[in-house]
Amino acid sequence: MSRIAVVPGSFDPVTLGHLDVIERAAAIFDEVHVVVVHNPGKTAMLPIAQRVTLIEHAIADRALPQSILVTGWSVGLLVDYCTDVGASVLVKGVRSQVDVAYETPMAIVNRDLADVETVFMLPDPAHAHVSSSLVRQVAALGGDVAPYVPRAVAEFLQADQAE
Repeated sequence: MSRIAVVPGSFDPVTLGHLDVIERAAAIFDEVHVVVVHNPGKTAMLPIAQRVTLIEHAIADRALPQSILVTGWSVGLLVDYCTDVGASVLVKGVRSQVDVAYETPMAIVNRDLADVETVFMLPDPAHAHVSSSLVRQVAALGGDVAPYVPRAVAEFLQADQAE
């Protein structure tokens, strides 16, 4: 029986911190599904399909395992996706106590709803200060986001700014 995990997030855009968590999850689980989800509490900069493509490029650039699958999910509960693919674990990157406080109630509900456990993964300290919202803000103001995001994302955002 293979151990399948889901790494969910808005990934708007994907950062090096996200990739760090994805890569470390792939070292622990047999199969990792990176699921780009719609967060109704946020206004997205990029459509889900674009985020999926950028993550796929970033994974290819880093030569990460082929056991990593990337998809979007915008209908229903995340645990429904987990059930559909046979995943029993969600992997969430947490940067601070604020993230833990936000994620804990969801972890409990996901376990109650579908017996899906949540594993919190701490970031590489080099990326602990980076969030997608910070990257969006720096990019919108014309700053260099290359130190914080995969090459494909930096190139995409630079091209977008040039238009």
